[in-house]
Amino acid sequence: MSGRKPGTTGDTIVNLGLCAAILLCWLVLHVFTLWSLDAAAHPLLAVLCLTGLTWLSVGLFIIAHDAMHGSVVPGRPGANAAIGQLALWLYAGFSWRKLIAKHMAHHRHAGTDDDPDFGHGGPVRWYGSFVATYFGWREGLLLPVIVTTYALILGDRWMYVVFWPVPAVLASIQLFVFGTWLPHRPGHDDFPDRHNARSTGIGDPLSLLTCFHFGGYHHEHHLHPHVPWWRLPRTRKTGGRA
Repeated sequence: MSGRKPGTTGDTIVNLGLCAAILLCWLVLHVFTLWSLDAAAHPLLAVLCLTGLTWLSVGLFIIAHDAMHGSVVPGRPGANAAIGQLALWLYAGFSWRKLIAKHMAHHRHAGTDDDPDFGHGGPVRWYGSFVATYFGWREGLLLPVIVTTYALILGDRWMYVVFWPVPAVLASIQLFVFGTWLPHRPGHDDFPDRHNARSTGIGDPLSLLTCFHFGGYHHEHHLHPHVPWWRLPRTRKTGGRA
């Protein structure tokens, strides 16, 4: 893969393969926890499933994020929109149009009052404004309907419906801390340039586990927004070149 240029057929195959793997793993684990898991008999397994679903939910959002930048299937905006909307629906029923508009505004105005992701005060207050930005009346109406439908389908296993919203909430905290707050909080240290973004500097394994490299390589992402998540570590070595 080292000789590939962004947007080549090889990269597209890798992009789609990774997207399919994340989507399939999330779906399999999601179905297993709701219909097959006995959490009372296997509490450790339940915790592991919850942890896995949280990380995979972060992955769903990252798929949508790459699709917003046209990175999943370069040159095919319709395919990117379809894949991104699917990932957002599975994650928490979010609107593709709403999120892509706000995310593009974030890149244009990163770290300023015109940045929809930027907040004031401590991390708790900032997280509250971050959630309020993306969780509107549409999600407020849709999510209870989905949860209620799940509960009716599951019958006496209705309590297992928590294995959908809880990982999504935990994933939102993970995305906020590692993908927004740490990279963009002011006053911690100087930003390297006008993007008002910093990379957290954690090693690649933690960078992958925390936010699919969007924390460890956040400045690189703002410099090269069309680079997919799995290529971000390479951008630091090559300056964005293949």
